[in-house]
Amino acid sequence: MLVAYDGSGFAGFAPNPGVTTVGATLADTLERVLRQPTTITCAGRTDAGVHAWGQVVTFDTDFDPLDLAALQRSVNGMCAPKIVVRALEIAPDGFDARHSAVHRRYRYTVLNRPVPDPFLAATTWHLAAPLDLAGMRLGCDPFIGEHDFASFCRKAPDRSLVRTVHSAEWDDLGDGLLRFEIEATSFCQQMVRAIVGTLVEVGLGRKHAGEVAAILRARDRAVAGALAPPQGLSLWEVGYPDPQPSWALPPPPEFVEPPLGSP
Repeated sequence: MLVAYDGSGFAGFAPNPGVTTVGATLADTLERVLRQPTTITCAGRTDAGVHAWGQVVTFDTDFDPLDLAALQRSVNGMCAPKIVVRALEIAPDGFDARHSAVHRRYRYTVLNRPVPDPFLAATTWHLAAPLDLAGMRLGCDPFIGEHDFASFCRKAPDRSLVRTVHSAEWDDLGDGLLRFEIEATSFCQQMVRAIVGTLVEVGLGRKHAGEVAAILRARDRAVAGALAPPQGLSLWEVGYPDPQPSWALPPPPEFVEPPLGSP
């Protein structure tokens, strides 16, 4: 399943007793529709408040006959608009949403204007002070390649924090909207938000772009910037070896903000 969701109000993706999560909601819905216990696997366990446009989920079922279109309608009817199955198909033998993935791509959106926008508050980080975009772009360079990202990740005992980043860049979308995109083989917990938080400190003049490489080499979370808030982050795309799944749809058109007062 190719899944999109608004992470607001969810305590992350992974099922966690006592709180509402995207994964638990999705698994419970599938169990109700298929009338059998269902265990799901996702491509990336997003944190509380983080969104997704291109999350991928796999599960096993022996439900017969399995009408994919009806299953999609049923799940969306029970979960939308907070959680939506964009596409669904039978996966080949051995396919696993997490372990078959070869890359993940995240987007982080910053609204850099003096005045907040209520229409964008749920999906952006509002910063009123002007940001030095050129400096933030220079600060991206040290992340490319294979590195130990201990300075930018929550500690994970007995787990390697070495990751390979394929690309990292900032784009100016106009009208104060800045978008950071980063693609890597995989990410450790809170890695993207810590990177964005550090680069924003560069943009605010609190750090210099030339310091980013030293922060990365330090392997010390205390020397990097604070976490960027979760609402600006979205798991945008998950890549798999060729041939790509048939639901690997083109990205949606760029978001165009409605004018204030429009219906």
